[in-house]
Amino acid sequence: MAGEDGRVDPVTLSVLASGLAGIAEEMGTLLVRSAYSSNIKERRDCSAALFDRAGRMIAQAAHVPVHLGAMYESVRAVAARGALPGEVWVLNDPFAGGNHLPDVTLVSPLAADGEIIAFAATRAHHSDMGGMRPGSMPADSREIYAEGLIIPPVRLIADGEWRTDILELICANSRTPQLRRGDLRAQAAANQLAGTRLAELIERRGLDVVLTAFTEVLAYGERRSRAMIAGLPDGRYTAAGEVEGDGVTDDDIPIRVAVTIDGDALTVDFAGTSPAVPGNVNCPRAVTRSACCFALRVLLPEDVPANDGTYAPLEVLTQPGSLVDARRPSAVVAGNVETSQRIADTVLAALSQAVAARTARGAGGPTAGDGAGRRGPGDGPVLPAQGQGTMNNLIIGGRGWTYYETLAGGQGASARGPGPSGVHVGMTNTLNTPIEALELEYPMRVERYELDMATSGAGRHPGGAGLVRSIRVLQEATLSLLTDRRRHAPRGAAGGGPGAVGRNEVDGVRLPPKAGLELAAGSVVTIRTPGGGGWGPSDG
Repeated sequence: MAGEDGRVDPVTLSVLASGLAGIAEEMGTLLVRSAYSSNIKERRDCSAALFDRAGRMIAQAAHVPVHLGAMYESVRAVAARGALPGEVWVLNDPFAGGNHLPDVTLVSPLAADGEIIAFAATRAHHSDMGGMRPGSMPADSREIYAEGLIIPPVRLIADGEWRTDILELICANSRTPQLRRGDLRAQAAANQLAGTRLAELIERRGLDVVLTAFTEVLAYGERRSRAMIAGLPDGRYTAAGEVEGDGVTDDDIPIRVAVTIDGDALTVDFAGTSPAVPGNVNCPRAVTRSACCFALRVLLPEDVPANDGTYAPLEVLTQPGSLVDARRPSAVVAGNVETSQRIADTVLAALSQAVAARTARGAGGPTAGDGAGRRGPGDGPVLPAQGQGTMNNLIIGGRGWTYYETLAGGQGASARGPGPSGVHVGMTNTLNTPIEALELEYPMRVERYELDMATSGAGRHPGGAGLVRSIRVLQEATLSLLTDRRRHAPRGAAGGGPGAVGRNEVDGVRLPPKAGLELAAGSVVTIRTPGGGGWGPSDG
């Protein structure tokens, strides 16, 4: 209940925070169970979250980090256009609140007593949104117009009725229109469920208490985040990374990061990072911020909620028109999936220096943490060795079908133990497509799928292993590969060895990190994913 000062008592706040997170989780569950495409119903390449009336995220499901950290831009873009209760808005424009064109977002205003009090949002990766190649993730796009249908924020449902003209326009631009129609309806249903559950929560607790809880949840996240940052030594910590080519050239593209810790505030400055490039590894600023939010979240204890309050101490500085702050009409499809990973790794490399400095000054030695850096509420921050640092995007499509998958690899080891093998790392948090589902839905056969233990970084605690997946196409098809870590290995920590780099092949011929080509029937595509770095010297 709310006290005389208007604040919610800690027990009630905990209950309400769990209730709000539960709404987001239930949204995601409904979306997964209702979707048509295997990309959502099997791989769970989707996310759900709740936002307050100002567009601040108050609760999220444990879904895809690159979606969630950038979704606030979509909500604010919709709110700025005068969205009304009973409407559902759709968008995918990376320069108006989106990530990249396959990620389609639905935003619904939620009202109480006739006034908007919150927004529900779902984002899902649609396996084809048109463009120059099946799957809408061409390795050789040079501007966004080649990557698919661009949807600015528009009403998809108004006055409770579907705008059939908008729905048909979207479906007409996809190679798999029935899947698009089904997946969009699943997203709309998830948003509608959020409205129902929030209304039930208000009925039980009262509108004033729920609105106060919105504010208190954000304030709590900010307090916990600032307390962790304040425990790190003030200073400026720098790191360098790279993206391995942009699909136009195979040259490394530099990423430069300077992290400044000043009291309980953290600034990430990308001065010195490459200008935007001709290929499609450019990042909209929202994606860059999302990667920085992920890096901050890795440092926090598991019980800290992920919301916009948690990220309030973070300031991100970018140069407009750069690789990490691309502007229209830059191609961006790989920026969302690959450059985001490299940004997160580079920011974490800088933050690891602050964590090491904290340990060196005696503020806390290495604490127990698993491969994802998790720990107990009372411990200091822990960072593992680098994981695979790529999503290994594999896109294959033919007439009337498109297959998309991100492939798992090795996570870095930590002070507590070995890194997990065959997991999604960093900005992705999806599953694999089961062989049975893949072979049932697509004219392809999986000929090899196993962990490759030789990719694991050596160390007292070895890094996780990557995997090998070989797929034979049974029809002529188009292949697009958007990968990284094919030249630069994931680094170990505390004297541990690096994980092995990945490798892309078609019929035994090695391909560069970003590649697109036509496949003859019978061709075999083989992806070997990177392993994670090891922790500690092997003879320690």
